[in-house]
Amino acid sequence: MPNSSAANRRQLIPFAAVSASYFAHIGFFNPYLPLWLKELGFGLVAISVLTSVQAATRLFAPYGWGWLSDHTGERVKLLRYGATMALVCACLLFFELGPLGLGLVFLVMFTHTSSMMPMSEAAMAHLVSQGGAFDAKRYGRVRLFGSIGFLITVFLAGAWFEHFGMQHFPGWTVLSLAAVTVSVWMLPDLKEAVPTHETKLAVWPVLQQKQVMWFFITAFFHVLSHIGVYVFFSLYLDSIGYSKIWIGMLWAVSVIVEIGWFFTQAKWMPKLPLTGWLVVCSAVMALRMGMTAQWANVLWVLLISQALHAITFAAHHTACIALLSHHFPGRLRGRGQALYTVIGYGFPGVLGGLTGGLLSDQFGLQSVYWVSMLTALIATLAAYHVWRLQHPIHKAYAN
Repeated sequence: MPNSSAANRRQLIPFAAVSASYFAHIGFFNPYLPLWLKELGFGLVAISVLTSVQAATRLFAPYGWGWLSDHTGERVKLLRYGATMALVCACLLFFELGPLGLGLVFLVMFTHTSSMMPMSEAAMAHLVSQGGAFDAKRYGRVRLFGSIGFLITVFLAGAWFEHFGMQHFPGWTVLSLAAVTVSVWMLPDLKEAVPTHETKLAVWPVLQQKQVMWFFITAFFHVLSHIGVYVFFSLYLDSIGYSKIWIGMLWAVSVIVEIGWFFTQAKWMPKLPLTGWLVVCSAVMALRMGMTAQWANVLWVLLISQALHAITFAAHHTACIALLSHHFPGRLRGRGQALYTVIGYGFPGVLGGLTGGLLSDQFGLQSVYWVSMLTALIATLAAYHVWRLQHPIHKAYAN
């Protein structure tokens, strides 16, 4: 058994590389894409539409890739194809493109990247389980490499763009996606057994369970609250007068505490049932958005608000992945991860991006965070309902 455990840990190294490179790409792309579009001359509404393309692809791409990977067993080959195509698309960003051209490039590029982490996590699911139960410590060790990658690029890119300008944004995109492509080609070329007709499982009966329905409802509203950060935070700070270096540092604070959480979460997660963590995370999210809306011009308050990311994202994400492992085991896990991406990130991303653009255009960027606080409160109520329905299952993850 010790040798088997050590072998499993060695197998996790390529997945850690994928996580590190993918989130290194996200670490500069998502925070600075709005600022690059602003420098190109786009207004707030156009920026919100273009940044929402990423979320729009999450409405269909993750489930399509998840279904294909579940039915072919070729998760690694699909990851390699997706990364390579995204890299090719990124090269088009060097050309002068109008809003329609940029939208089309983003559409194709994000279609191939939006499901990379769900497929990667589905491919390594058996490596982060012990005796059939989710292993928070092992998963956290892999996921923290993604946070480290994000931290490095969000900080370095902020300093780079501050000194050299946003014109190098396409170059950063190509280089980071090249790193992603290399890392996915390093994954072991494994193929899962293709299910026979008798062993194929339908996902609809699982979705009809009340606890699963309410889980996706709370995930939807929780992530919807985060869209104010994901899409508009850099623009918000820029409008207040923060430099790009400070914008990068404030993003970095959230990732540093995220790394700390992923590294130590095996100590903290057993203190509450997973459904209890959903309640706590959404309640803290409401507090965080209120602080960001009211006191963004007070640096120390904003630093505390960003530090709450350890709870609002890292703890929430781990709880969600563990619950997905429970509800969507075996041949369902690819579609379960994909549904989480679609419902938890796709729909909230589109709705939050477009609505936030209209709100900020009419009432200012601060209004986005007041609305985010409201949606976080809705997520808290839905999470409480999940806790009431699912409380007994926490014993499966307590050890």
